[in-house]
Amino acid sequence: QVQVVESGGGLVQTGGSLRLSCAVSGYTNNRVCMGWFRQAPGKAREGVAAIANGGSTTYYTDSVKGRFTASVDNAKNTFYLQMNSLKPEDTAIYYCAADSSVRSPALCLDGRSYRAWGQGTQVNVSS
Repeated sequence: QVQVVESGGGLVQTGGSLRLSCAVSGYTNNRVCMGWFRQAPGKAREGVAAIANGGSTTYYTDSVKGRFTASVDNAKNTFYLQMNSLKPEDTAIYYCAADSSVRSPALCLDGRSYRAWGQGTQVNVSS
C-alpha cells in the first residue's frame, strides 16, 4: 500500500520561500497521483498542487499559480512543493498525499482521490 512521509515547513516572512518534501513508498505503477493540500484554521481543506503521469502533468489552484511549483524526483521516490513569494494567506497546515488508483489525472487535485496522507506540517507566513 502507498505510504507517505512529509517534511519541511516552518516560519517565514512575507515574500520568502519554503520547500516541502514528501517521500512515497509502496506503489508500482506510474499512474500514481501526488498531491499537496492545505487547511487553514476555520477553513476547509484545499487542494494546492498535484502531480500526475510520473511528473509530466501538474495542477495548481489559482491562488498559487506562478508562485508554487510541484515536482517529483522518481529516483528518490520523493515529491516536492517549492513555495516562493509566500503570503500570510498561505499560512496553513500542509499535507501531502499519494494514491496509485486514481481513475483520471484530472482527479489528482481532489482530496477524495487519496487514501495515503502525510502527518501534516505547519507553514506560517508572517506579515
